[in-house]
Amino acid sequence: MIDKIIKVLKKIKHSILKKILPKESEKSKVLLAQHVAINKRSLKSIYDFGDVEFSCFSQYGEDGIIDWLVSKLPMIPKKFVEFGVEDYYESNTRLLLQLRNWQGLIMDGSNDFIKDIKAQDISWRHHVEAICAHITKENINSVLEQNGMKGDIGLLSIDIDGNDYHVWQSIDVINPAIVVIEYNAVFGDLHSVTIPYRPDFFRTKAHFSNLYFGASLQALILLGKEKGYTFVGTNTIGANAFFIRDDLAPKITSLLDSISAYPSIFREARSHTGKLLLLGGLKRSEIIKNSPLIDLKNKKNTSLYSLGEIYSSSWRNGKKNIL
Repeated sequence: MIDKIIKVLKKIKHSILKKILPKESEKSKVLLAQHVAINKRSLKSIYDFGDVEFSCFSQYGEDGIIDWLVSKLPMIPKKFVEFGVEDYYESNTRLLLQLRNWQGLIMDGSNDFIKDIKAQDISWRHHVEAICAHITKENINSVLEQNGMKGDIGLLSIDIDGNDYHVWQSIDVINPAIVVIEYNAVFGDLHSVTIPYRPDFFRTKAHFSNLYFGASLQALILLGKEKGYTFVGTNTIGANAFFIRDDLAPKITSLLDSISAYPSIFREARSHTGKLLLLGGLKRSEIIKNSPLIDLKNKKNTSLYSLGEIYSSSWRNGKKNIL
């Protein structure tokens, strides 16, 4: 119910913005982003992704990180796949369309959002296909193939607030150079855990707090290794992890002074009634300590409570880890 209300409010907000703000406002945002991007691209080496972060359409600085990575990998295909885009105004690939003329496939489970995207100028100004699909590990490959995505692509972005680990594990028809995937920092940084797979998983229904979803960073790093990807860092807000295909990874790791993994600092926990609790740190994991998880290394069912200590001293104190 809460998610439905949020989606309705988002639609109302964007409807109002479209009427109030001129179409030139998006062009102005892109022009400003281009100026920032050119400066960031000129950096021959960086300490970590905090040096290149900026947001134009992305939520937490991913635009800058992606642009910098792409600038260092100029030969990769200019094609992307992103799912979990809602109305696409906040996304990881919209700037790729407008700054670099990439083409891509975007997906969301809401038909209303897809209709909204198709009505936007970006749908005819650029080559982006928007489709409505509820993504599962069973259908992801057929959905990709049916929509012309097969073989090498430049970037895959996964943010579905649930089965992210299981869906990435299942993908085998595309071979992205870059993978951006959301991790759940509330699960800590010491264990490789994910939620059990359920094709009908819905974040708010799974737990009232909205904190029970996805996989830990260590789980995604472990999966990345299995799939042939090198972890190269996270954004500084502690939301998205970045991976480079092993054959291309040295071109990036040679430019990084450190590979940094950041804890999350946002406070999105909700009460049973949907009230924002503004909880931070260990108080967040306490709420979901008994929720079922899979321990991927030991191949058994577990929970945060059963795991005991889940945070390194760095993450416990709100500081990044150097991996």
